[in-house]
Amino acid sequence: MANPQGRFEVRHYEAEDDGWGNLDLPLPKLSTSLEVDTAKTVISYNDSPDVPFDRSINPYRGCEHGCAYCFARPTHAYLGLSSGLDFESRLFYKPDAPERLRDELRARRYQPAPIALGINTDAYQPIERKVGLTRQLLEVLHEARHPVSIVTKSALIERDLDILSEMAKLSLVQVALSITTLKPEIARTLEPRAAAPRRRLQTLAALCAANIPTTVLVAPIIPMLNDAEIEAILAESRQMGALDAAYVFIRLPHDLKELFAEWLNQHTPLKAERILQLIFEARGGKAYDAGFGVRMTGTGEYADMLGQRFRLAKQKLGFPGAPDFNVTAFRPPQPTHGQLDLFWD
Repeated sequence: MANPQGRFEVRHYEAEDDGWGNLDLPLPKLSTSLEVDTAKTVISYNDSPDVPFDRSINPYRGCEHGCAYCFARPTHAYLGLSSGLDFESRLFYKPDAPERLRDELRARRYQPAPIALGINTDAYQPIERKVGLTRQLLEVLHEARHPVSIVTKSALIERDLDILSEMAKLSLVQVALSITTLKPEIARTLEPRAAAPRRRLQTLAALCAANIPTTVLVAPIIPMLNDAEIEAILAESRQMGALDAAYVFIRLPHDLKELFAEWLNQHTPLKAERILQLIFEARGGKAYDAGFGVRMTGTGEYADMLGQRFRLAKQKLGFPGAPDFNVTAFRPPQPTHGQLDLFWD
């Protein structure tokens, strides 16, 4: 993965061979740095009709999984960093996020609705093993009896089965497990530091065994790379106990187009041009169409065919659908300092 400059940078630099043979030296080992995110709020709100939630929490910025297709990569430009290697190695976290969440849930005008956890970047990426921020947020949500949905491709979520299973008893949690491919040889380069496909299926089975409502998310669907696996992924996931299924067509906003094209030319050079052509055809001739109603699925004959295949496979396999969230059990969490509430149900 390259490390191009952010699109908002004023100055641009080009590497040039200095004649000292540096290009022949092995590349230095990529190290991960972790810095504090100084955001003053933890809950982000949206009014998009394309997603089933109006609020979300992202404990981290950047993601160690290093997925070549990640639509969130260009967001690192807002930090003055690159969408390439910076995105997967220069991470940011919100150490005060649990207390910020507690305060926001206690606000007098707050009205509970499902919070989506880890939408922009995976809340269970490897750094979570050390920081534990996602678990702390779940503890606050559990205390408040607040509904939460989680999207992840990490087996680390099994660590929190104790909390998640208790929340599931009150219909307060749903998990969407992202499975892009069943082929380890593809996953190894496409999602280099994410859980292997078979391991994700094991995690899906563990969640279902704990009675946690689980959806399989086939995302992203990439032409001529994993589109032939739709039915197989759905069948395996249904066998493991998944209650529902959804998909997302690949999105290439901003400089992600060039980064993904670089990955294609390196790993699937004979198909790279045709893959990009099909993506553009499904995006009205562009790398990405952000319009509501089409950005998740694309348009045109190829995109329509994918949608029909997905719906038929889902219907044939008998996914029953996930239960509704319970929003009536909510109670504001207690403050960690100052006077306690006098009334508590």
